[in-house]
Amino acid sequence: MSDLQINAVLGQIRALRAQMEQPTAPVSAPGEATQNSFGAVLGDLVKQVNEAQGASKDLSTRFEQGDERVSLAQVMVSGQKASLSFQAVVQVRNKLLAAYQDVMNMPV
Repeated sequence: MSDLQINAVLGQIRALRAQMEQPTAPVSAPGEATQNSFGAVLGDLVKQVNEAQGASKDLSTRFEQGDERVSLAQVMVSGQKASLSFQAVVQVRNKLLAAYQDVMNMPV
């Protein structure tokens, strides 16, 4: 991966972090979710990972079929982006499960 591509991925990660650190509006009623709720952000991230995996598969298929507009480098970078995105979401899920288990094991 070139420095430019690495910087682009780091920029995306920083933008997502900044988006997640923005304060959310208070909930107006019990049980009512806000537009910027954690669940909505997590759902968007899962959709983005799914789209990245789909784009990677599409590029790979096009390369295998001999599309001259798709280079091996594009296929490899796309595959790595999809893989890193998936690994990041899995790590977030693991941390959430660990935090949930910690809360559930707390004495009342």
